[in-house]
Amino acid sequence: MLSARERLDIFFEPDSFQEWGMHVDHGCHDFGMAEKSMPCDGVVTGVGRAAGRPVAAFSQDATVGGGALGCRHAKKICDIMEYALEAGMPLVGINDSGGARIQEAVESLAGYGQVFYRNVLLSGCVPQIGVIAGNCAGGAAYSPALMNYLIMTRENANMFICGPQVIKAATGVDCTMEEVGSAGAHAGLSGNVHFIAENDRHAMELVADLLSYLPANNVDNPPHRASDEICLDPDDSVNDLVPGDNKTAMNMYDVIGKIVDADRFLEVHRDFAPNIIVGFARIDGLVVGIIANQPAVKAGTLDIDASDKGARFIRFCNAFNIPLLTLVDVPGFLPGVAQEQGGIIRHGAKMLFAYSAAAVPKITVITR
Repeated sequence: MLSARERLDIFFEPDSFQEWGMHVDHGCHDFGMAEKSMPCDGVVTGVGRAAGRPVAAFSQDATVGGGALGCRHAKKICDIMEYALEAGMPLVGINDSGGARIQEAVESLAGYGQVFYRNVLLSGCVPQIGVIAGNCAGGAAYSPALMNYLIMTRENANMFICGPQVIKAATGVDCTMEEVGSAGAHAGLSGNVHFIAENDRHAMELVADLLSYLPANNVDNPPHRASDEICLDPDDSVNDLVPGDNKTAMNMYDVIGKIVDADRFLEVHRDFAPNIIVGFARIDGLVVGIIANQPAVKAGTLDIDASDKGARFIRFCNAFNIPLLTLVDVPGFLPGVAQEQGGIIRHGAKMLFAYSAAAVPKITVITR
């Protein structure tokens, strides 16, 4: 497990990170903490170069007051968020915080409100990527939830509004942190997390990989690397991917592998609603967003979770000028009482709305 500064060091290019507010201390002098020093007020903020481009970042420091958010802590985060918006650069937030600094009472809660407000201001203007690298409890969980993509480390990280003890006290239900706060629970069940990292270093590598597909802001084009020549030679091996029997499931990953450049597909939300596949790819060097039904799971039907997953991805691609490729093999929306009562009409409409609102190029391939 790395420290707050080490996480930034391995992410940014050497000697490129310029720290903001290094000498800021806490603002708790009115709350009986005047004698306690809190270096940087528990958060490191600044701007540097990563993956060949300027990136703004903040990294919470759990070794300083548990990384709890107070008014000056929040002000530092808000300042770097505002700069990212004004300069048109991506924002990376590394979250490792026990929540609000209770000594500052309502001042801390007001700080959260200011951070959330800026998350919304940045939404659709610059990419926001959150990393859950430690505790992310209570109100601390909502800023990451307002970001575009979340990466969570498998070990040493948890995220929850109410932990097992509070749930037990309030409802009488016994549960474990694995059930409500782990990376596996959030990636596979709640859908809050888009990527699981094995450790801090892997998490920062995923951030860099994700940024390699994204523009710096909503007025830039994606970082295309167009090939000198486009290959139009027929590939008859694709025919072998389609089973002769319509009742036999086809694996859409095989189709994607035939279309995209070698090793140039970054799947998003892999463990959530696997009956639909979404992710970023390069085709002859051009960045595209792929949405594909997956017949190998639930026959590729669209259910509530798949509709939400697809809609969110489409809206992101539309905001950041990324063309869409849709690979279709779908019998329709999933029938069932639970789906109807859960609002499949309402959730399915989100996906229809997202496609209709998208102004980027859209190509659909009917695979079967």
